[in-house]
Amino acid sequence: MKIYTRTGDTGTTGLWGGERVRKDEVRVESYGTVDECNAALGVARAAGLDQGLDELIERLQNLLFVVGSDLATPGEAAHIPRITAAEVVLLEGLIDTLEAELPPLRQFIMPGGSPGAAQLHLARTICRRAERLVVGLAATESVNRQVLIFLNRLSDLLFVAARIANARAGLADVPWQSPRLGGS
Repeated sequence: MKIYTRTGDTGTTGLWGGERVRKDEVRVESYGTVDECNAALGVARAAGLDQGLDELIERLQNLLFVVGSDLATPGEAAHIPRITAAEVVLLEGLIDTLEAELPPLRQFIMPGGSPGAAQLHLARTICRRAERLVVGLAATESVNRQVLIFLNRLSDLLFVAARIANARAGLADVPWQSPRLGGS
């Protein structure tokens, strides 16, 4: 099978079910940004994470494929997996488990630290962009509500995972410092 189909040469792409839409539509931008987040997670894994965190991120990457297929499939499709409340609960449990390893936050922190942590912070911001796009999509089209909740929790989990990556690498969070030297 060839990787190219030439069906997108006119600026359209096919959704599950056969409908063709413009490649710049919000639905396509939404699942494309989910794919971008997934790629950023792949870079985080390549940058070096401990085994436990690497396995967690791989699991999240698999779930992001479900998010993408959910967003690419408007309407009903029995054979397409959908994000459910169970995946949201899973993310919440992972957040709670990882946060138990960390000191509580008392101030904002700067993205960065180890290469893996820095990439997890980048993936978090991409996830937030995907969430914003899905909010816009949901304002005009039908979207699985659990996708929006999932993306919101995922960005929180990626923030905590970045902190964990630094902590396990022996690096402290870098606190944000106000650029206003000397007050007002």
